[in-house]
Amino acid sequence: MKTPKAALAITPDEPGKMATPMTKTGRKDGRHVRGQASVQRIIDTTIRLIAEEGISGVTMQRIAREIGSSNALVVFHFGSKEKLFRAVLEYLNDQFDSLWQRTVWKPGLSAAERVVASIDCARHFRVQHPDWVTVWVLFGGDRQTTQLDRIISLPSDQAYLAQSRAFLTEIAREGGYENVDIDTLAEGLNYLVHGAWYWDTFNPDTVRSDALHATALTLLRQAFPKSF
Repeated sequence: MKTPKAALAITPDEPGKMATPMTKTGRKDGRHVRGQASVQRIIDTTIRLIAEEGISGVTMQRIAREIGSSNALVVFHFGSKEKLFRAVLEYLNDQFDSLWQRTVWKPGLSAAERVVASIDCARHFRVQHPDWVTVWVLFGGDRQTTQLDRIISLPSDQAYLAQSRAFLTEIAREGGYENVDIDTLAEGLNYLVHGAWYWDTFNPDTVRSDALHATALTLLRQAFPKSF
């Protein structure tokens, strides 16, 4: 039986999460809370399994066994493995965007500081959540998920690149730098970030290396010697 819309109100939850419906009495709707928890448990389990074993062996049945539930529950929430993978990618994109907003768009930063923050944002995300980045890398390199990754992740990647390009353009304008190839520099920094993610995924012992930060600063100092 569906809950009448008039009987629900919405209250904010944690950043990046859906708001929880509330009943007329002001209490959170228990079914919705349990459903959210179930969905998150399935997503977390899917991420862990893919990070540990790869994509090919992950099935709805396997996920159900891992969470100690029936396959019907996983199907109820997601319908198919493709829809589950889509939910995982959307979750990863949301989590990275949340970190990006908190660090790169922190109030009071200069354009130069925002560029450095964008580089370090990617590194910190990898250090803090290695499984998340591993899954992202595997999704982008697997034939059954690469198209899905392009549909969901590519627009965000392009938006981050555009923001970085705007920061670099501002640095060049304010510092009076001429003949700096902003597009090539922005692309180069982007390649550094994605290359580091791939390298760290397949060489996990190097995950805490400062090479990404140091190399990015070398390029930036070469282009903008007075600003970095």
